[in-house]
Amino acid sequence: MEIVTTIRHEVLTLPAAHLGPDNPLPALRPLDEMHRIEDRDKKDLPRDMARQIGYAPLHSLLPVPVRDGYDRDRAPRSLDALVIENDRLRATVLPGLGGRIASLVHKPTGRELLYANPVFQPANFALNGAWFSGGIEWNIGATGHTTLSCSPVHAARVPAPDGGEMLRLWEWERLRDLPFQVDLWLPDGSDFLHVGVRIRNPHERQAPTYWWSNIAVPEDCRVLAPAEEAYLPHCPNGVGGTPIGYEQRLRRVPVPEYDGVDRTYPPNSTYAADYFYEVPEARRRWIAALDGDGHGLVQTSTDTLRGRKLFVWGRGPGGRSWQQWLTEPGTGGYCEIQAGLARTQLEHVRLEPESEVSWLEAYGPFEARREGDWGAVLDEAEARLEGVLPRADVDAAYAAWLPYADTDPGERLAAGSGWGALEVLRTGWKLPGTPFDESTLGEEQQPWLHLLRAGSFPEPPDSRPPGGTLVARHWRDMLETAPATGLTEYHLGVAQWHGGDRAQAVRSWERGLAHDGPSWPVLRCLAVADREERHPERAADRYALAFDDLCREAGEAGGGTAGEWTAVVAALGREAIEALLAVGRTADARSVWERLAPATRARGRFRLIEAGLLLAEGRQDEARAVFDAGFEVADLREGDEVIGRLWARFTDEPLPERYDFRMRPTP
Repeated sequence: MEIVTTIRHEVLTLPAAHLGPDNPLPALRPLDEMHRIEDRDKKDLPRDMARQIGYAPLHSLLPVPVRDGYDRDRAPRSLDALVIENDRLRATVLPGLGGRIASLVHKPTGRELLYANPVFQPANFALNGAWFSGGIEWNIGATGHTTLSCSPVHAARVPAPDGGEMLRLWEWERLRDLPFQVDLWLPDGSDFLHVGVRIRNPHERQAPTYWWSNIAVPEDCRVLAPAEEAYLPHCPNGVGGTPIGYEQRLRRVPVPEYDGVDRTYPPNSTYAADYFYEVPEARRRWIAALDGDGHGLVQTSTDTLRGRKLFVWGRGPGGRSWQQWLTEPGTGGYCEIQAGLARTQLEHVRLEPESEVSWLEAYGPFEARREGDWGAVLDEAEARLEGVLPRADVDAAYAAWLPYADTDPGERLAAGSGWGALEVLRTGWKLPGTPFDESTLGEEQQPWLHLLRAGSFPEPPDSRPPGGTLVARHWRDMLETAPATGLTEYHLGVAQWHGGDRAQAVRSWERGLAHDGPSWPVLRCLAVADREERHPERAADRYALAFDDLCREAGEAGGGTAGEWTAVVAALGREAIEALLAVGRTADARSVWERLAPATRARGRFRLIEAGLLLAEGRQDEARAVFDAGFEVADLREGDEVIGRLWARFTDEPLPERYDFRMRPTP
């Protein structure tokens, strides 16, 4: 039979915000990790779940930078896309945005099977900030949305098991230092997109591993999964659940009905909630979302991908605000059905040294009865799934794909980062199927390549802020033996801080002050150390000195690097104002504010900072005027109630709807 699957480039034009620059300051503060469970509650959990919840939780974003430079000024912009298509399905993939599947269309019916976001709007939901909603995203790294959400991945054509073509996506995940790949192909005549996933651990040590495939679907649906119970956070006052982290409790509840309400219908929940389904060991792994006519999407997999989950935003004001924030007001809302390596997203799985884990997923249109007795509905749906895609066929497709996972990619269709190439050069690892070619090394990797080859860390070729720091033990060892310079001591201190040796990190930064060159990078690091050690006055002193030195340095630089300096002045200014206000130094905080660029002060985050500064100065009416004029904090974090707390400092009035992003019941 002739193979008719095609892979082609396409340009997707839609209203899109600017991503903007990354935050140039290293993320030294502990990770704001909401997803955790109190130890007292683990004793009631299955042993393997409790063990994996306690295994290697992420405490730091290093070496990954925070992505907080995006805005909400959407305008028509072009996004590079790759389309893989046969006579039944058309999948649109965004290689520049984590390899997200933005759309999956069933051609015979013309149905969009996913929630395809009509806009590109980053928001602060990824571990490192920028994330966007819609489609199918590949989450690797640690609990939360991947740091690759808005980053490019490598892409290429690869032979498929049926003689056609696959689209291979691959990258180096930097939080855990693991390479991974995602292979997509459409068997001829198939209604199901096949997805082969592999994560490798090339190290001589165990590595914590995390994976969840998150599938956005229209929320006006019923979600089916083969489970009679689910794990979800403790929900106060019987309101139907709040996201993990707000209560930090996990309990086992019945499915589908809990607290008198059928929670498998997303619109029935008032507040945001995570339902981690307890799929029995012997049951097939699958999850489906069906509309009122019983049509929708089903996802199934080989048994390695054991977990299934439903996430709902809820019908409360906070959930509605977030839905509108992430897309266009007036468009339909969405929920997410998900599949992962463990029962819950609180767990990390051990990957043994020099080993790998892999599985196969399948996505396609589905039709089944969704109303009636839960057990009968599940049995009938599972029988229908067996009829259109037998479980044995999924296992056979996985076995057929495995030999092709090592096949060298053919035509390169998109380029990711150069971090994998740097690690391969350092180690000499052979990673068949996922080549990290030296040609992908870029400007970010050059100083580290010089350290690797010459044993010294070079000064920047022109006047610009220091780049990112690598923190793995092998890079720290190289920095420790490199000739001491101010820049080397700065990077060494960051690596030591990440490794938990805070006293040694402070000593390295203090040594850095004795060298020629700008002092603001190490002064800022020392200020963070002071805040963490609860020396707020000394932290404020160092922040003030760091900001003064930075402004001098930026004023002397200018030229083609002006944009980089604007970003670092904004980032350090934000931290300095916060530290100065914390110790009541309002005049110094005002001095920092006035030296920020006008465009920086106009950003929503800084308008919020201005309102707090005005309140600290006793100018309550002017602070209220900032709110009345309106602002949007583009990088507002999920669960962050800073806007509501500030509002409550100058008025007893209800928080205006435009500022209400609270994800839990109000007191």
